Amino acid sequence: MGIKLENVGIAVRDLEAAVAFFTDLGLTVIGRDTVSGEWTDTAVGLDGNHAKIAMLQTPDGHGRLELFEYLHPAAIEREPIQPNEIGMHRVAFSVEDIDQALEIAARHGCHPLRGVATYKDLYRLCYLRGPSGIIVMLAQELQS
Repeated sequence: MGIKLENVGIAVRDLEAAVAFFTDLGLTVIGRDTVSGEWTDTAVGLDGNHAKIAMLQTPDGHGRLELFEYLHPAAIEREPIQPNEIGMHRVAFSVEDIDQALEIAARHGCHPLRGVATYKDLYRLCYLRGPSGIIVMLAQELQS
């Protein structure tokens, strides 16, 4: 059986703010829609499911992120997840320049959880709290 990762889906509080954040980091919006009806109720498992969605793609064409803002049923707010909690952990991106990416994130009010670290002289990386509390990891490969 063949398998490939289609996308990572993340529910957000404000779709436009999340799209702005991720497009500023370099992703491209490849589709938008508002979905509802019996097919979405069945697929998602929520009666009366109604959401605005945006599909974004990384510049290399391999990674996709689906963001959705629930109109009905109402989104459920919860405390932002911590890096050691079980469940959906984070979304990670390789970037050419982590300092530039962090400047872009800061313009959206998003800052590192602690700072930028170096892993074995291979990567500079950090976690930051993105829109709607999403944990985003940024990693810059260090040139040898």
